[in-house]
Amino acid sequence: MSALKAVDPFVLVKNSLKREDQLLYAEGWECDLKKIKRIFVVGAGKASASMALGVEEILLDKIYSGIVITKKNYSTKLKKIELVFGGHPIPDEDSLKGTKRIIDLLSTAQEDDLVIGLFSGGGSSLLVFPVEKISLEDKKKITDLLLRSGADIKEINTIRKHISSVKGGRLARWAYPATILSLILSDVIGDPLNAVASGPTTFDNTTFSDCIKILKRYNLIDKTPKSILQFLERNFNGKENETLKADDPIFKKVKNIIIGSNSLALKEAEKKAKELGFNTLILSSSISGDTAEAAKQHSELAKRIRKENKPVKAPACIISGGETTVEVKGDGLGGRNQEFVLVSAMEIEGLDDVVIFSINTDGADGPTEAAGAFCDGKTIFKAKDLKLDPYGYLENNDSYHFFEKLDGLIKTGPTLTNVMDIHLILVG
Repeated sequence: MSALKAVDPFVLVKNSLKREDQLLYAEGWECDLKKIKRIFVVGAGKASASMALGVEEILLDKIYSGIVITKKNYSTKLKKIELVFGGHPIPDEDSLKGTKRIIDLLSTAQEDDLVIGLFSGGGSSLLVFPVEKISLEDKKKITDLLLRSGADIKEINTIRKHISSVKGGRLARWAYPATILSLILSDVIGDPLNAVASGPTTFDNTTFSDCIKILKRYNLIDKTPKSILQFLERNFNGKENETLKADDPIFKKVKNIIIGSNSLALKEAEKKAKELGFNTLILSSSISGDTAEAAKQHSELAKRIRKENKPVKAPACIISGGETTVEVKGDGLGGRNQEFVLVSAMEIEGLDDVVIFSINTDGADGPTEAAGAFCDGKTIFKAKDLKLDPYGYLENNDSYHFFEKLDGLIKTGPTLTNVMDIHLILVG
């Protein structure tokens, strides 16, 4: 919980955006509010409602209008900024309608207006308005195909940007010539500005060519909806419909700031572990790639600590974060964190005084209400006593029902934040 508190979006906004009477400033950016006619607040993401509450605390008397789109059950009470609830991880009609309202609002912005953008993980699904003749159904289909293929979030967002009227900097175009300040809570490895929520107010360095390569890499060309494939192929060598690039003059009026990330959560977890008497090590905030392989590597660390007292002595706490991927082959229920722990449970079977824990910081791992799961060296013994086959559950991508039967699920409820995943190895 200490790690989650460190990335509370409300607190992060209050720490990043400061006001002194008529002066508003944030990390090298400042604005004289006397010169601003209207302030609009728009946003999308699982943390956007809590972020909006922080902005209202600072600028309630100055806000003219606002709309933020967040995931259902990720709400908070706001006074001036309207909340819209959309679909995640697959966009829905509410996402589309909410985004259209944001576009309509920003289309009224003038040069002496200020737009404050609030973006976090989940924004790519919640902020959705496809280009040309691409339907929402086709957008949903390609999103589902990419999620199941094992593509990472940057690859998924590359395609999302190129078939969108609001991603890849295009939302900034709707707001131009107003000034834009975007506060961003990162849920992407390395914290690239143009990846969070698919970069609605930042430039994009990917191309239509990259989109085709990604579809080929995951053997999705023949499965991609015709409208999307035709649009990507038609623009393959052109620039007319490209996402906005760094040299676009629009960005002279845009400031994007990362206000929180996975690293911040890991540092707070390390601080708490030390207070509890553990020898600690932050392994990385960039754990990515195949979930099973990442789990095996973490399990090997647990074994090494138990056998050699390296790389840190017991009692030890190894902390890591990031976002791994799962290629979904079965029809079970689960998420990458639960699958991470299921693989870990098999790897550390019989190991004394070891616990492995993994959660998604937003409180929902995959399409489940569990944030993640935990295991120890006795988990597989308990499963066998209940005649549960861990390999079968893994093969069917059904880690949720495996841990449900063992009381190994971690349920936090919606946390209103989102900075990827946290993995912990505890060795007593």
